[in-house]
Amino acid sequence: MIELKTQRLGDHEILHAFPAGMREQPLPVVIFYHGFTSSKLVYSYFAVALAQAGFRVVMPDAPDHGSRFSGDEQARLGQFWQILQGSLGEFSGLCDALYQAGLVDDERLAVAGASMGGMTALGIMARHPEVKCVASLMGSGYFSTLSQTLFPPQAQDIDAVQASLAGWDVTHALPHLADRPLLLWHGEADDIVPAAETFRLQQALVREGLDSHLTCLWEAGVRHRITPTALDATTAFFRQHL
Repeated sequence: MIELKTQRLGDHEILHAFPAGMREQPLPVVIFYHGFTSSKLVYSYFAVALAQAGFRVVMPDAPDHGSRFSGDEQARLGQFWQILQGSLGEFSGLCDALYQAGLVDDERLAVAGASMGGMTALGIMARHPEVKCVASLMGSGYFSTLSQTLFPPQAQDIDAVQASLAGWDVTHALPHLADRPLLLWHGEADDIVPAAETFRLQQALVREGLDSHLTCLWEAGVRHRITPTALDATTAFFRQHL
């Protein structure tokens, strides 16, 4: 049995899932980030699966998503990278709120996400050594290059976006991705975030001899969507490493 609640934590509303009767008991925590134009509710099946496995799951909405959506779909479509930057910047405050509430067991805190959320997870891993392990599904940590082709910013915003994301990019942060367990999952036929993005990171870690904590999984014929296999693999990964 599990419980799911929508509540305020820190500055924002979250979806909060946990084993029944353990709302205030310290537990290992997974913070999970959703994809672009989606919401915490749409991805709540991850909260269900991970809570059933014994974890506390915290799912925030990205800026201008879910409970934070302004209603202007066209404006949001032009702000992908600014929204990603917003989620990255809000991570510390979310962590502080979790620890202040006494909800994290023995600093066992992990991060995961899918698509834009997978990018968020990789960016956090690059900058936050306190995170114990990370799962990135159909994401990319190569923000500087991917922002030239995926939802590219307006011309007048390019320099500012590139500068704001440079410190979160994995290009020069490979050692920070190598010292803890990392799960990468990607559908080989992904038509939004190319599977080549995950292959690039996998090969970079292998080339530098930094892949001893890496688990990389592929699914043939799968486009930009989460599969039951991806969900099961994520749950199994955190059972083993968190």
